[in-house]
Amino acid sequence: MATLKHQLTSLLHFQLLWRFGLLLSVVAIGFLATTSSSYPIPSAPSDKVNHIIAFIELTILTRLSWPDLRAIWFVPVLLGFGVGIEAVQANLPYRDFSLADIAADGAGVLIGLLPWPGLPRADKRAVRDSPDSV
Repeated sequence: MATLKHQLTSLLHFQLLWRFGLLLSVVAIGFLATTSSSYPIPSAPSDKVNHIIAFIELTILTRLSWPDLRAIWFVPVLLGFGVGIEAVQANLPYRDFSLADIAADGAGVLIGLLPWPGLPRADKRAVRDSPDSV
């Protein structure tokens, strides 16, 4: 059992994997948000639920990719991505700009910032890492 726990912990700390997943997610979300085709992908009946789920995923992947990065640095980037998607959609004839979508993106980021079991925390430092330790 200790081996399984060690393997899961190692996986959580494999930042290159999470960064690759984040890159794939950004590309996929950007594509799905701007395509005119209706693809047979599983989605929620409400577009807002899709936004919330997408931004929960992006936030968690960002936290796993850079566990020491404080939220003040990546939250504006994630929200900017959401605003950017809406700005692009405003210029597409088959999509619309929506402030409600941006609000749903923000709600997804807030949920993604909640404490998740096993997720490394940026503020969690060992005593031996402090400069005052002997």
